Amino acid sequence: MDETGKLFIGGSRNPDDSLNKAEHLELKFGNRHGLVTGATGTGKTVTLQILAEGFSKAGVPVFAADIKGDLSGIAAKGEPKDFLLKRAEQIGFADYEFEQFPVIFWDLFGEKGHRVRTTIAEMGPLLLSRLMDASEPQEGVINIAFKIADKAGLPLLDLKDFSSLLNYMAENASELSGQFGLISKASVASIQRGLLVLEQQGAEHFFGEPALKITDVMRVNPNNGYGQISVLAADKLMMNPRLYATFLLWLLSELFEELPEVGDPEKPKLVFFFDEAHLLFNDAPKVLVERVEQVVRLIRSKGVGVYFVTQNPLDVPETVLAQLGNRVQHALRAYTPREQKAVKTAADTFRPNPAFDCATAITNLGTGEALVSTLEGKGAPSMVERTLIRPPSGRIGPISDQERQLVMDKSPVLGLYDETLDRESAFEMLTARAKAAADAAAAKKAQDELAPSPPAGSGETTGWTLPGFGTDKDDEQSRTQPRRAGYQRETLVEAAMKSVTRTVATQLGRALVRGILGSLKR
Repeated sequence: MDETGKLFIGGSRNPDDSLNKAEHLELKFGNRHGLVTGATGTGKTVTLQILAEGFSKAGVPVFAADIKGDLSGIAAKGEPKDFLLKRAEQIGFADYEFEQFPVIFWDLFGEKGHRVRTTIAEMGPLLLSRLMDASEPQEGVINIAFKIADKAGLPLLDLKDFSSLLNYMAENASELSGQFGLISKASVASIQRGLLVLEQQGAEHFFGEPALKITDVMRVNPNNGYGQISVLAADKLMMNPRLYATFLLWLLSELFEELPEVGDPEKPKLVFFFDEAHLLFNDAPKVLVERVEQVVRLIRSKGVGVYFVTQNPLDVPETVLAQLGNRVQHALRAYTPREQKAVKTAADTFRPNPAFDCATAITNLGTGEALVSTLEGKGAPSMVERTLIRPPSGRIGPISDQERQLVMDKSPVLGLYDETLDRESAFEMLTARAKAAADAAAAKKAQDELAPSPPAGSGETTGWTLPGFGTDKDDEQSRTQPRRAGYQRETLVEAAMKSVTRTVATQLGRALVRGILGSLKR
């Protein structure tokens, strides 16, 4: 941060390798989103780190996923090394110094950071369907489940809440189908199998309380005014890439829904880095891609900048790519037709520089070198420049487990999320109501054994219903809603059987009379 309101990225180079000028990202355009791309080993993680450091020094909170563990070094002071000092000298980085940054470590599994949770209800039916890779009929059942939970006042907090609700729906499929639409027992069973898969993949750690508060990833360090950098440990999480992508999309959606409109602030309220961004769009249904596009387009006015980090610009749909104003392109390989197309796509997205051919430069960039174009002036993209990325001030590479623990012990959210809270929710409420219904049925059975059965059509029931699903005959709504099978339904069947018996008996009697009269005539 050598200029007010600007984040220093590096020094651009002329074709003859002489220093041209410093490259910056203007903070007032930090919420216009960005893209960092490049092949493995070209320096994307270091670029992510220097951007996070720059935003933090400007007082902007940052959230970033740490895929390989390398980003954790940002919590420790950098170490003077010859290649770092040489790079600083090459680009004229006279103010280069080493320092550590305020970091909060997070982890869905609670092993390398504070636990991160949300509830099933907050996840919502769309993202839950995506997480489960649900088919269209299954997605319909999931939507119905959320409607039933809302109507009956059943809090959906964790997987066992959702599983118990599905059990209720399967047991009452015919009755509920009349009110909410077809509920296939096969679809319910398939969803329940999907829940078992999620549990095996560790998703039960993610759902529950206390749920993450958005304000806790938007903190500013009170000592130096630096924005807190929230680092999500994602090395283990990447074993289930769908959970990883769904979690980050949920967090992005929560930011979009909860933050107020602020227009275009002088600097972002939060910067969000989505590493391995291709996982978000792989095999994603159209409705989900449209949701991402909508969030990216509109969250800018909430003061949030979203930066996608991925290997190939083709990993990001064009509708989303068009929203990303700040670009850092590291080297790409061009051996296959798809790679050659990626190089051309990347080159075409930049404002051309007559000093060099962009497509050729992309394949010749060295490690720690990139093509950079940021928004300037009134929001127009700057001419692309071949840039040496500045060295980071924090440590390059991971910190030790002991260092990580020291950071966590001083965390501003220490003790807020580490213990699981299991309050009464759908599982306990459904279990209690089922038990009460079973006890009532047992008591009635014992009473019936000692007393005559009630007359047919008396309206008594032995089943149980959720609140909002009443059986009062005088209530017009309840008359139009299917009822749970009970005593009344059994007496109707008995009445039908009696009617059939009477009919058969009548026909048999008439046959006997005709036979007797016929014999008398003879």
